[in-house]
Amino acid sequence: MILTVVVIGCIGLMAGCGSGGNATNSGAADSSKGKDTLAAAKEKGVLTVASSNDAPFAFIDAKTNEFTGIDAEIITEIAKRLGINKVEMKQIPFENLLVELNNNSVDMVTDGMYVKDERKKLAKFTNIWYKEGEAIVIPKDSKITSKDDLKNVTLGGQKGTAFLETAQKWQKDGLVKDVKIFASQSELMLAVNTGKVDACITDGMVAGYTLSQDSSLNLKILSPYKAEASGMIAAAVRKNDTALADAVNEKLDEMKKDGTILKLLKKYGMNEDYFVSIEDGKTSDK
Repeated sequence: MILTVVVIGCIGLMAGCGSGGNATNSGAADSSKGKDTLAAAKEKGVLTVASSNDAPFAFIDAKTNEFTGIDAEIITEIAKRLGINKVEMKQIPFENLLVELNNNSVDMVTDGMYVKDERKKLAKFTNIWYKEGEAIVIPKDSKITSKDDLKNVTLGGQKGTAFLETAQKWQKDGLVKDVKIFASQSELMLAVNTGKVDACITDGMVAGYTLSQDSSLNLKILSPYKAEASGMIAAAVRKNDTALADAVNEKLDEMKKDGTILKLLKKYGMNEDYFVSIEDGKTSDK
């Protein structure tokens, strides 16, 4: 399998597990010349996906310059089963992923994106890939021991994420003193590490992966803590790309049946609790 990676802007996080080929430059998705997106991708032999370059979902391994991560490996396998031999990643800020999707600069979005009603208004989601939730990250010497302690602290959140919305709701409800917004996951974690904020709310998978990879971060995940913003993750395509969504769903179901999805989840530190069955994973635009 050859993977081609298109990166715009700076590389986001640190190195991770690698798989695939080398990075090259390429143009944006081209699916408007009389063919639907799936047909155009098959003809070109390339599927272009958008990601904000957050590990461990869909990111560029800083050591190998390869496209990797749980979402990256899932979409790469799906593309292979559809007869598409290359997957290109285009790096886009998280809050702009659906905007660029609808600007036709990519074929789909694969970046740990939660399926939410407001997002369904902008895009069509595939069936659920897996589920997961948020974590609170604090300094190792923090006096924060529970969610109750957040009432007197400044909490950081990443722009465009469901977790920022959770933090802002907590602030409104008097459960958090203040909320500061950061543009990327790396900026968010650095803010906690340097004392710009007292703690941050972020994706649990991302937090665990980041702390396991970067020893310079004197941080830990708050425990015990029960996730409140857990959600279902899927890929997003344009509203009219029914053929692409249906094809992806068909191969995704195959991968759930043959154990591929669970195997990939375990590779990235997740267990059966993160798995979503074929029946439970059905989505709709309603």
